[in-house]
Order: sequence, then structure tokens, then C-alpha cells
Amino acid sequence: MRDYKAEQKYDGQPEVKKKRAQRNKARRMLEREGVVHKGDGKDVDHKRPLSKGGTTTRSNLVAKPASANRSFKRTSSGAIK
Repeated sequence: MRDYKAEQKYDGQPEVKKKRAQRNKARRMLEREGVVHKGDGKDVDHKRPLSKGGTTTRSNLVAKPASANRSFKRTSSGAIK
């Protein structure tokens, strides 16, 4: 059974909020350029992942199908292996 109270505590942590803000900023940047649209099934990918020192700049962003962007093996912290 899903523990919604635990999720709420996790989502409210400062480092989680910061990561979410960076992902939202990247998505907005490409939406403004017309590269991605709401409901198009695309993810905004960081060429160099944030977990490996990448930044949320236009030169580090690319639109990919969700199936291609979510297929990387991850560590328990969510970083790419």
C-alpha cells in the first residue's frame, strides 16, 4: 500500500525541491522554443546529467521520447550509474 504521508515529507525536502525546480526550468525553456509541448510524450534530457555536474542551460538540453530518457540504470539515490 502506498504511503502518501511519507511521499509528502520527501517531496518537501529542500534538495528535492531544488532538483524539481531545475527540471521544471528546463522543460519551460524548451516549451518556449516550441521544441516540446504538454502531452507530447517527450522528456527534456540533460546531456550531462545534473547528478554529474551538468547545468540547466540550453546547450545542455535536448528533447527525447520518454521511453529513451527513462531507460538508464540508476543508483538508489537516483543518479545515473
